Amino acid sequence: MRVGLGYDIHRLAGGRPFPVGGVLIESVRGPLGHSDGDVLLHATIDALLGAAGLGDIGSHFSPDDAQWKDVSSLTLVEHTLKSVKGAGYEVYNLDATVILERPKLAPYIHRIRQTMAEALQLPIAHVNVKAKTNEGLDTLGRGQAVAAHAVVLLEESA
Repeated sequence: MRVGLGYDIHRLAGGRPFPVGGVLIESVRGPLGHSDGDVLLHATIDALLGAAGLGDIGSHFSPDDAQWKDVSSLTLVEHTLKSVKGAGYEVYNLDATVILERPKLAPYIHRIRQTMAEALQLPIAHVNVKAKTNEGLDTLGRGQAVAAHAVVLLEESA
């Protein structure tokens, strides 16, 4: 078994869609990013790649590569999962935390878990997503950014 830890942060800007874990969140602002800026999926991708010893998201999906511009991060997860499986591993579970002052994610958590479970080919019971605020502290607390931490456990393929 191998453990991977992922982290990502994106600035928020007006007029951008706000995907979190593959689910669009109602908001007047959204993350800036080369792809769709889905901070939760990006942290998850880094955790998957790290656990498999395959580098990081930037080495697989360079922001300098036009093919990844505005692409759905669910597509990036699909490519990552193929790499992880090709390295001889299966995903066992995911535990993740999104840090965001607003909008509140509680109404979306179940859909986020479902979407991520499907993307990772896992039972929903193996996907946990939490939402936290930063209590008004720093860039996250002032509502200028969104961040996520993700931990995954991989097991060797049979």
